[in-house]
Amino acid sequence: MEMAIGSHSHTRILPSTSSISSKNIGAKRRNFVNNFSISGLRREFFGCNSSLVSKSSFNNSSRIPFRNSVRCSVSPAADTTTEKKGQLMRRNDIRNIAIVAHVDHGKTTLVDSMLKQAKVFRDNQFVQERIMDSNDLERERGITILSKNTSITYNDTKINIIDTPGHSDFGGEVERILNMVEGVLLVVDSVEGPMPQTRFVLKKALEFGHAVVVVVNKIDRPSARPQYVVNSTFELFIELNASDEQCDFQVIYASGIKGMAGLSHENLAKDLGPLFESIIRCIPGPRIEKDGALQMLATNIEYEEHKGRIAIGRLHAGALRKGMDVKICTSEDECRYARVSELFVYEKFFRVPVETVEAGDICAVCGIDDIQIGETIADKISGKPLPSIKVEEPTVRMSFSINTSPFVGREGKYVTGRNLRDRLYRELERNLAMKVEDGETSDTFIISGRGTLHITILIENMRREGFEFMVGPPKVINKKVDDKLQEPYEIATVEVPEEYMGPVVELLGKRRGQMFDMQGLGSEGTNLVKYKIPTRGLLGLRNSILTASRGTAILNTIFDGYGPWAGDISTRDQGSLVAFEDGTTTSYALSSSQERGQMFIGPGVDVYKGQIIGIHQRPGDLSLNVCKKKAATNIRSNKEQTVVLDTPLDYSLDDCIEYIQEDELVEITPKSIRMCKNPKMGKKAR
Repeated sequence: MEMAIGSHSHTRILPSTSSISSKNIGAKRRNFVNNFSISGLRREFFGCNSSLVSKSSFNNSSRIPFRNSVRCSVSPAADTTTEKKGQLMRRNDIRNIAIVAHVDHGKTTLVDSMLKQAKVFRDNQFVQERIMDSNDLERERGITILSKNTSITYNDTKINIIDTPGHSDFGGEVERILNMVEGVLLVVDSVEGPMPQTRFVLKKALEFGHAVVVVVNKIDRPSARPQYVVNSTFELFIELNASDEQCDFQVIYASGIKGMAGLSHENLAKDLGPLFESIIRCIPGPRIEKDGALQMLATNIEYEEHKGRIAIGRLHAGALRKGMDVKICTSEDECRYARVSELFVYEKFFRVPVETVEAGDICAVCGIDDIQIGETIADKISGKPLPSIKVEEPTVRMSFSINTSPFVGREGKYVTGRNLRDRLYRELERNLAMKVEDGETSDTFIISGRGTLHITILIENMRREGFEFMVGPPKVINKKVDDKLQEPYEIATVEVPEEYMGPVVELLGKRRGQMFDMQGLGSEGTNLVKYKIPTRGLLGLRNSILTASRGTAILNTIFDGYGPWAGDISTRDQGSLVAFEDGTTTSYALSSSQERGQMFIGPGVDVYKGQIIGIHQRPGDLSLNVCKKKAATNIRSNKEQTVVLDTPLDYSLDDCIEYIQEDELVEITPKSIRMCKNPKMGKKAR
């Protein structure tokens, strides 16, 4: 008996063209239905939706061994043990996969369950949540910032797993990692479905020609809608011009936190066995040139005090041995020589030293002190470079400068321009999507990145390392095309409860956003609105949307492309309250100052002239004396006046960077984050 499951089996669902126009999705749907065979109609599902399999069919086929029930038209790895293309052959004992998804769709939690079920840890070993998020900053923010490697063994097959970031600001990490793998697990939330970052990572994976296994995660959510999610994912494949083979994707339904997966959302196995089987069956092994000249692309760089720089990448051809002399190539003409001092592969959660690594495996190489991301480790005599890694251009820039406030040197360890320069240029070695340029003065630098979050993470890391510096407001990077000014646009997706739709739509409209889609989301009374909006309009938008929706809205953005200049955008209507003189704040002064707006500081805090101490309730800035003390007289007062102060606003680093305008700066120190007026710029009129 043939069973209808998560892949489309072998029924052709589309015309035999390898690329599909995104304009005619309706026509494709009709073709998709018309091209079904009789057995296809009997199984009737759209968009490889295994959730429509009848229970009786599932129960009858459950007697069949699981291996026979997973059907993939995307290069079934089991049948390609010695597949050759020219001199290339496939290794069937290794799978290299990346886990990609939108932020908060459960990638890292799914990897946790995969590691636990592969017996990477002892049964009595304490393991913290989100094992792969090892960085302090990642744990605090609950996001993945840097990609991490690990590996598990399942039925004598080694599976190298790479966990990738979900934010579009770290898209450079995802683009690099896709060079190392042959397939991806696309994790999609069972309620939200494909989101902006899902589109971005899937587009990149399809461009590389990778096999895709779709994992509908969080299937245990009460408002889960798996049929809608799989159909939406299938439509996304068509929009991104996926080939017929790529559209025949396998669907697995999973609950990452419970460690369960299955081919039907109604019948989950008690473990992740179906997911492991799908990886082995649907994702091909690496295609290698076993006897060819050594080639390995350095895809990632790590650093350790004792070992120095460690290059991580997949071996494309030949074999790499410890102590081997190699050639490091940037291009055909630029090559230098080096020696491999140590060699590691990933086993379970650790790096394990080895003597030899064969083509197809992911390894870490020590001993090459000056290696950069994108360079090729090649055979000393006949090695040739691989194509270098291309990453999309940055869209936002910020200026970094030395701290010039009166409080300079109080808290920081590194305060000079030379310290700042060295640290920023060191960041370029591993952060390909970032650019550093010298500014107008010797102590100013322009940092360009993929978004404000991308640059904010760098600022937070530098702050924790003991640096003291100042940053200016984020600005978009414009282009001139045919003498016309163009600016970056992004797709903003906002989830908002129905009662707050009005204020949110009004806010996005003021920032030159154009709505192109609106739909209900599940049974939770939430609406999903999609806007195309200039990147300028997004600066400072997150806080405004949270305020307008009483903290209930969720904003996601993804870079869309460059478009015509949208005109002037007013991002902040209110001015700032500025300290009038140096000193320490007093309750007496603050009690009268708080009538002018919302304060950032409480009593007993040291301030300096020009420091921003609050938000003015009207446009324009206002200088206040928050350090004045009550006049002491020799007249005894019958009763001391009780001062009631409002709770000051507590702004984080991200909030401060969103708040400041053209003539303002954020002062960053290891212990404090302050805002001040830029002394080099003229005062704004009140």
